[in-house]
Amino acid sequence: MKQIITILIISINYNLLSQTFKNPIIAGGYPDPSICKVGNDFYIVNSSFEYFPGLPIHKSNDLVNWELIGHGLHRKEQCQTNVNLVDVQSNGGIHAPSIRYHDGKFYIITTNVYSDPSSKKSGVVNFIVTASNPAGPWSDPIVVKGAPGIDPDIFFDDNGKIWYVGNHGPENPRFNGEGEIWLQELEPKTFQLTGERFFLWRGACGGTWAEGPHIYKKDGRYYLLIAEGGTHFNHAVMIAVSDKIQGPYVSNDRNPILSTRNLSYDNWVHSTGHGDLVELDDGRWFMVSLGIRGDVERASNMGRETHIMPVVWEREPYEWKEKKYLWPVVAPKTGRVLRENIMIFKNSKSQNTTSFYDDFNKEQMNLKWNFRRVPMDNIFSLSDVPGFLRLFAFTEEIRERGRASLVGFNQTESDFEYSAKIKLNLKNNQTEVGIIIIQKDDNYISFNVKKNRDKLVLGLSVKESDKEKFVFKQENVELPENEILLKIISKNERYEFFYSNNENDSYKLFGSTTSNLVLSKGYTGAQLGLYATSNGKKYFDKGYADIDWVSYIPAPRKN
Repeated sequence: MKQIITILIISINYNLLSQTFKNPIIAGGYPDPSICKVGNDFYIVNSSFEYFPGLPIHKSNDLVNWELIGHGLHRKEQCQTNVNLVDVQSNGGIHAPSIRYHDGKFYIITTNVYSDPSSKKSGVVNFIVTASNPAGPWSDPIVVKGAPGIDPDIFFDDNGKIWYVGNHGPENPRFNGEGEIWLQELEPKTFQLTGERFFLWRGACGGTWAEGPHIYKKDGRYYLLIAEGGTHFNHAVMIAVSDKIQGPYVSNDRNPILSTRNLSYDNWVHSTGHGDLVELDDGRWFMVSLGIRGDVERASNMGRETHIMPVVWEREPYEWKEKKYLWPVVAPKTGRVLRENIMIFKNSKSQNTTSFYDDFNKEQMNLKWNFRRVPMDNIFSLSDVPGFLRLFAFTEEIRERGRASLVGFNQTESDFEYSAKIKLNLKNNQTEVGIIIIQKDDNYISFNVKKNRDKLVLGLSVKESDKEKFVFKQENVELPENEILLKIISKNERYEFFYSNNENDSYKLFGSTTSNLVLSKGYTGAQLGLYATSNGKKYFDKGYADIDWVSYIPAPRKN
């Protein structure tokens, strides 16, 4: 009888678990989500900043399990002239895209922020890319001329008009950081601004950094959703309504409709904001937004991630009001982003895994790999040795606005195990290859093998922000087969670094550091990657590494 009861309890618990999912729905550095629905499928695009390919696009049929299917910026030619991702500064690049579908075509409208390295002046380019298939190919960027500000939205009205919705700093700001949302019609063939420009709203609660606008039409009225309060602890979502798209807009008395301002800084997630709404076929609504998990020091090495919350619409109860407006209420039962949630579609089950394994047996790189900026030509090959990624040791080192032989993928959990098997061909002195945890060009930890005269040296190097890079530990190592396995284990707020001569040997602990050395406190999350460099030395015959496989196993997500 006890055995039957035990089996029954396990079965009930399993069924309950299979009916729930955990936020974030897209883990890792995927901020500023924008969502659209086409048929039974949903698509989300996120900011990608200085990374290439840019504009990652995920697909789902249940709003819980998401697959990366492509990128809006996937060709070097898209990112070398008007949209410069070649030598873009850190935290520059692609900001806050919006994805929409209209008459058989997908549209992404977004901003590239680029500062001139000679003058240090920043400029913005707002542009549109289009595709018939969201997996690509996507068009060359169509620059919208004369459009100031960042974070644009594109709105297709049911009367055939197309509208550009943007933000900018007003001519006479009342305080530093005041933003204003503006609207102007787009010419449908050229997608250039035409007609009068309308100024819609400066936000609800002070208007600090009013940005990230989206417009929706419901029951004949226009709703303007914006982000406000900056992108950290005071981040929030505000909404206003108008009978006409040009305004005037009436602010919701209950703003903000999403924020963690009312919660402890130690809540499991904070800085929630920059939302976008989607309606289901059954009339339910949901909002996706960014949020930061507070895993370590009220921050997270994954940076800003994509979360989802239910939304209901309620009409104002006040009898004395001339008009009773209908407003969205986010997370109506709790008012906040929950970690554990009931499945949105009853027949779906959460896969809830972000593990990654690549043995490089395909002709193209896995979509999860990307580069810090548009990579140099010929830094890698999948064909020189089939089944291996050959990464060449160019002279370039990791530096601000640089393009090193470095490729990575997003870290998705604070605790993980990351390993790679590498065959070495370090032909020249000071040539170095290894694995890396990188937050920015000036913030990373590399676990590497370097050739120093006739010896191989195993090393652990640390680069903290605003500090010089230093060698944490190094020692000579014997590698009879010129092969090495490197492993990083993140656990209990520490990184441990292991190595092995071959797969038949056990791993040896080489060293350990605290995990906050590369803690994300900016726009992007950390990446785990592979790199090679000759450390500034120019050689005719470049050294290289052949990577057999990489494995990334994140720890189970916390309850």
